[in-house]
Amino acid sequence: MKRVAFWVLILVVLIPVLWMLIYKFEGKKPVVNIELPSLYLKKSYEMALDVSDQKTGLRKIVVSIMQQGKEKVLLEKQYDQSAFVGLFSSPKKSKDSFIIPVQSWKYGMTDGEAIIRIMVSDYSWRGLNKGNISYSENKVIIDSNPPKVSVLTKRHNIERGGTGMVIYKLFENNVKSGVKVGDNFFPGHAGLFDNKKVHTAFFALNYMQGPGTQMSVIAEDLAGNITKRGFHHYIRDKKFKTDILNISKQFLNLKIPGFDVGQRNGSFQEAKNPLLEKFLYINGEVRKKNVEKVLSIPNISENKKYWEGRFSRLKGSARRAGFADHRIYKYLGKEIDRAVHLGLDLASTSNSPVKAANSGRVIFAESIGIFGNTVIIDHGFGLSSLYAHLNQISVNNGDRVNKGDDIGFTGFTGLAGGDHLHFSMIVHNVFVNPVEWWDNSWIKNNITAKIETVKRIPNL
Repeated sequence: MKRVAFWVLILVVLIPVLWMLIYKFEGKKPVVNIELPSLYLKKSYEMALDVSDQKTGLRKIVVSIMQQGKEKVLLEKQYDQSAFVGLFSSPKKSKDSFIIPVQSWKYGMTDGEAIIRIMVSDYSWRGLNKGNISYSENKVIIDSNPPKVSVLTKRHNIERGGTGMVIYKLFENNVKSGVKVGDNFFPGHAGLFDNKKVHTAFFALNYMQGPGTQMSVIAEDLAGNITKRGFHHYIRDKKFKTDILNISKQFLNLKIPGFDVGQRNGSFQEAKNPLLEKFLYINGEVRKKNVEKVLSIPNISENKKYWEGRFSRLKGSARRAGFADHRIYKYLGKEIDRAVHLGLDLASTSNSPVKAANSGRVIFAESIGIFGNTVIIDHGFGLSSLYAHLNQISVNNGDRVNKGDDIGFTGFTGLAGGDHLHFSMIVHNVFVNPVEWWDNSWIKNNITAKIETVKRIPNL
């Protein structure tokens, strides 16, 4: 009987006590996961922190930033201990998450390195009941000085729908810079000059931006400090003509039935005029998507000036449509749609050879919606030329071409109503007036003369 009582005592008292002691003396430290958005403390800096302790539960968290003996506590939190111990113990708080703002400019700290320190403890009885403690120290950099920018070019004349160029010098590395035109950003690049701190930015006004458009050189360092530097400029206004395009039944029957609109194929059959409804969808939604895709392609432009001199035009061609012509589409005498033509239509003899307007690198050579068979050539620093509606493409992606090299033949693929070349110039993500790039005087006054002037600056 005594033997039975002894084992009952062991099972009922000693084993739970022993289990409790092992449990409460567990030695696993709390888990700390920290996500710092940047090495540099920006003004909108917020760090994400996840902490957990699945054994005895969280006891205390302290997050602080320290620099040269100065410490600022960013977060301090004490957790209540579990109400039960032993076999039925369940941690009251086993995990927690925080988004912690770090506003270093408010703490009286100076520019330079600082440490973000995190201390997390649990309710283990280890360390004379101080618990297991995890420490995490993360180096950050406080930088409150905006980058310095010096604009090197003096005059910048540009017209609605036209191109401009600014050359400027930065005085530190790892700075994102370029020209802000309205809400659009045109990145600047090194590579045109031996001094890698001298940057060049081609920028543009779209056909809707005229006098009064705000523009400036923008530079932002890794800490988020921004410098905005204005530069002298003059914007000339320009009027664009309006054209009326009569959509005929013959055109609809010729172009629309075979035009692939993906999942929308066959969805217009219930309309009163299926071909007209499909045309309106193509001229609206499909056109918008195709333009967005085309304007995204020059993002892969290289920091190298491939081109020299003026750009050539299709030999023996006549201009059939101008840049930024405002088109009114009519069907049976009634207006049905509107669009803006962002290029030049050049007509010659049918199936005429199309040549590269200037030297560069082919970055697109395939069919795309309303443009049909299309070639895009990168001329460097975000400047590209586009050749659309081709009957045949003679180059491939990645090909290097020289001015005058064959790239295809004119045609009427896409939404073209007849054989012609649609020619566009693109600056970064904006269609610009190609006529400027055909003009030797314009290129000299606005591009090459500026480059030569900057090259002559002493100690550049």
